[in-house]
Amino acid sequence: MTASERQSLSADLVIAPPAVPTLAVKHTNARFPVNRIFCIGRNYAAHAVEMGHDPDKEPPFFFLKHGGAVVSDGTFPYPPESADVHHEVELVVALATGGSDIAVADALDHVFGYGVGLDMTRRDLQAEAKSLGRPWEVAKSFEASAPCGPLVPASAIGHPDQGAISLAVNGHTRQEGDLNQMLWKVPEIISTLSRFFALQPGDIIMSGTPSGVGAVSRGDIITASIGCIGNIKVDVV
Repeated sequence: MTASERQSLSADLVIAPPAVPTLAVKHTNARFPVNRIFCIGRNYAAHAVEMGHDPDKEPPFFFLKHGGAVVSDGTFPYPPESADVHHEVELVVALATGGSDIAVADALDHVFGYGVGLDMTRRDLQAEAKSLGRPWEVAKSFEASAPCGPLVPASAIGHPDQGAISLAVNGHTRQEGDLNQMLWKVPEIISTLSRFFALQPGDIIMSGTPSGVGAVSRGDIITASIGCIGNIKVDVV
């Protein structure tokens, strides 16, 4: 769609369209527009075990956050209606191109770059939803539930499939792992997702978290890092 076509469309809308959420691209002034956020559940064996599941018996499964859940200003507003909000550090995969039925061998060709992100979770509401057989949206897809750092283009770092991933709260390490511990690797995740969804440019994928998830409180400082990608700092406010 051209700029003039977008202007014409905006003029016909009955209300102003919401702003497009974006993420910074490291060492540039460019921004990456975020469309949808796909998340894979229990993609590290130790995390699956700590959540009470057997990773050897599970095919991959997914849930979504809305694109507007992304925040990149270094803050996480503690959400209402919850008293047990948990951190989950994850490798973020940003797609430059989309498609359906993408082959595993071709999957990385669709990746723009990578980032460090947090899948913040209202754990008490998630547990309640699970017990009642209900969807997880109120636990996962709330405002500011996906703090993310700047993206690093794959053209600069390649496609990391190993490297330390960690998270600390107030300087105390809680999560430690390695990207090579992912049960389903990035190409497999993209390929599997593309069988269920027509992936689109701007979609991002949160690729699972290692063990050690835990609660945060207002006033906490979360720091997270992934190998060659970098670090992020998020204040819980």
